[in-house]
Amino acid sequence: MGRLHTELSRLYLSPAAEDGSAVDESRLFTTNGLTRSLVLGLTRPADWDAMSRVWQGVQADLELPAPAIAVCGAEGYQLWFSLAQAVTVAQAQGFLELLRLRYLSAVAPRRITLWPAQSGHTRLVPALQADTGQWSAFVSSDLAAVFADDPSLDLPPGEDNQADLLSRLKSIQPGELQAALELLQPAATPPATSAPSVVTTHTQQDPRGFLLTVMNDASVPLVLRIEAAKALLPLPATRSNE
Repeated sequence: MGRLHTELSRLYLSPAAEDGSAVDESRLFTTNGLTRSLVLGLTRPADWDAMSRVWQGVQADLELPAPAIAVCGAEGYQLWFSLAQAVTVAQAQGFLELLRLRYLSAVAPRRITLWPAQSGHTRLVPALQADTGQWSAFVSSDLAAVFADDPSLDLPPGEDNQADLLSRLKSIQPGELQAALELLQPAATPPATSAPSVVTTHTQQDPRGFLLTVMNDASVPLVLRIEAAKALLPLPATRSNE
């Protein structure tokens, strides 16, 4: 097994069987239907500015290892996440969907691919694309933007170069994944403010007493307390007509 196959197996594939399983898409799942590979793709028009928000965000915001960056022709850019411990398809989809909502909510959903999916498949990188004759490949972050016009290679990428890129990557540990999921959860809906309860409690008071209660209640939004204070100010004296 060459260096590239070794790195692909280390990061993305299920263990090889004793009979020497090939390094192909069949090993993206374990025999129990679990996967260590999570792929988020952004189809053409290739937009590295958008995809880089995900690549940078998972590191800066979620403190996760950097995913691999791939250029895949008609499929645009892909980010390949490696898990140290395989998860179910539902868990993988949940994580990727949260990433989409956090970083790509402004992008049309039809341009985004999440794998594993209930239908469809993904191909290992690098690979020859039969429809175009071009090659997919892993690329470094400083070169990713270069492929915006044509996210593919004319020639097969060098295996040693691909292995070098992957060798610098790490798998996401279970604790890191759990912490990231907690950070990605949508913020809980804030409880209703106490202002309505103040109104309900004090509407039976005289108007001046009600306004005083609102003005002095620290739990009432400041803007309402200011309006109550204004209402309590004495009216300006008017001059009688002479």
